[in-house]
Order: sequence, then C-alpha cells, then structure tokens
Amino acid sequence: MSLLLGDTAPDFDAETTEGNISFHDWIGDDWVVFFSHPADFTPVCTTEIGYTAKLKDKLAARGAKAIVISADSLEDHKAWIKDVEETQGAKVEFPLIADPDKKIATLYNMIHPNADAKVTVRAVYVIDPKKKIRASIIYPPSAGRNFDEILRLIDSLQLTDGYKVATPVNWQDGEDVIIVPSVSNEDADKMFPKGYKTIKPYLRTTAQPNK
Repeated sequence: MSLLLGDTAPDFDAETTEGNISFHDWIGDDWVVFFSHPADFTPVCTTEIGYTAKLKDKLAARGAKAIVISADSLEDHKAWIKDVEETQGAKVEFPLIADPDKKIATLYNMIHPNADAKVTVRAVYVIDPKKKIRASIIYPPSAGRNFDEILRLIDSLQLTDGYKVATPVNWQDGEDVIIVPSVSNEDADKMFPKGYKTIKPYLRTTAQPNK
C-alpha cells in the first residue's frame, strides 16, 4: 500500500507498552509523530528513542505526541525501554507498538524488500488531528533521524494551516515567511498589517503572522 500526503492514516488496533490501542482513538485531537525502527536493541534506534523522550514537553507544546513501532514483541519492547532509559538519561513516556507479524508495518509501507526484507525502514509520518497524513520521511535503516527537523516541520504545518503563507528554506519558528502567490497585493495589504517586502512579484516576505 502506498500512502500519499492528504490520505487518511489507516486505522489499526495494536498491543503497545501502554496497553491496547485503537490508533484513531489514540490520536484524538492531537498531532502525531508515528515512526518505525528496524529492530529493538539496536544502537541508532536507542539514541532516537531517547532523544524523542526528551522532546515530550516540546511536542506537547505543539499539541503533538509520539508513537513508535518495530517488528518485535511487547516483551522485547519493555526490556529495551529499560536500556534506553539507562543509556540515554530520559524516561520513555510514549507507546511502542508490538508488530511481530509486520501487519502494521506493511500497512504503512515500512517494509522495503529491495533495501532489506527483514527489517522496517526508518519511516516517519506526521499525522494531523483529522487523521490525515501531512508529511512522510523515509530513511535507510543505517541513518539516524533529525527529530529537531520534525519539530520544525510541525511548526511549519501548523503555521501554514492558519495563514496563507509558506516557509522558506531552513526556516525556523519566528523568522520571516513567504506570502503564497495566490494572494493578491491588495489582499496581502489587508492580511499582513505588519507589511511585506516584494523581492519579485512571486516572492514576497513578511514577518511570521502569529508572532
């Protein structure tokens, strides 16, 4: 199954380290970072889980939360969490999904046989409160992810949902943004009272409107 941006994230029931869940019910009214790991007790994954645990408050400030999946058992997950907490100095307070039969991983296209048929790739899905897939990132099993970039991505998505703007290259929260080309100058005058700079007719920048 190929999942595209704007698709509804497939629902599923799963056993997790925080009890059984129905995914859509678990999402509730939050944004979700749903990401996969090739396997438990692996070094890169251990650092990623630990870093994500440290982001709990930053995710919560954005109305977001994390959930993890790997094709290992619930018992392995629980044992691995102890290793993560010991080595990374962070308490893991989000669920890890047990998926030993790889049904959920297959549903979310996390199995790439030409890369490695035995493990999931490092997939990340950002899902909004309407259960829509808003972003997806796929890394090979060997490359650790940049979770600060995922926070930046959520900031951009939430900002651009509320205003007719886009975020430029390497944008960080608080920096100037781009007015989308579909907004006329006349409308821009009304919508962006702080003013804007016209670099080219199609490239107009303005202060971040929610700051």
